[in-house]
Amino acid sequence: MMLPVGILAGGLATRLRPITEKMPKALIEIGGQPFIVHQLNLLKKNHIERVVLCVGYLGEMIRDIIGNGHQLGLDVQYSFDGRRLLGTGGALRKALPLLGDAFFVLYGDSYLECDYPAVQRAFEKSGKSALMTVFRNKNRWDKSNVLFINNIVLQYDKEKQTPETKHIDYGLGVFKSAIFRALSEDQPYDLAEIYKDLASRGELGGVEVFQRFYEIGSRKGIEEMRRHLEGLVGEKEYDAEVPRA
Repeated sequence: MMLPVGILAGGLATRLRPITEKMPKALIEIGGQPFIVHQLNLLKKNHIERVVLCVGYLGEMIRDIIGNGHQLGLDVQYSFDGRRLLGTGGALRKALPLLGDAFFVLYGDSYLECDYPAVQRAFEKSGKSALMTVFRNKNRWDKSNVLFINNIVLQYDKEKQTPETKHIDYGLGVFKSAIFRALSEDQPYDLAEIYKDLASRGELGGVEVFQRFYEIGSRKGIEEMRRHLEGLVGEKEYDAEVPRA
């Protein structure tokens, strides 16, 4: 059985204003449908059955459109930050009662066409507390910040790069819930810092993926996503794209 997926969709999306002043980023229309619908359909194709949307800013609008997800063949539940934004790590801490003992995590602006069952198998085989999907970058599109050797992430630091770091975080992770249970409730945490700490302790497995990354966190990303869904983006255009660091 596939693990549930926690989607981090609670950010303010300030880079996309004024588009996101009155609606959350997840509801930006791409190809005639809200982006979140495309994202959920992709998860369904990868045999995911349960999704927990970690929402904050204007999250009620997402709930009003997606509901329980049954029309998409999914079971969708919601975890709201509340009055205080909890950050990516804090939002997952709050959502633990809905996520269970282990779960996938991805960002609410990401469209990742990798093999989710294969990623889950790699996580289970690793024996680690968490797993990061990585993409071989070699400073071509952004500064590489992952040291990945023999299916283990030995270093992850968004502020510090070394000549040995050849990869970046692709955007899909898998975690055991015990990692987040150790955190204080209702406090803000950054998922990047949690990844960094796990890597420093030797508890972060890794798996390399090769599929293109799409995102709607920028206007350029929105246009690329639209063109991809229309079948207008080919593999040769990949070198011009800037994946998330």
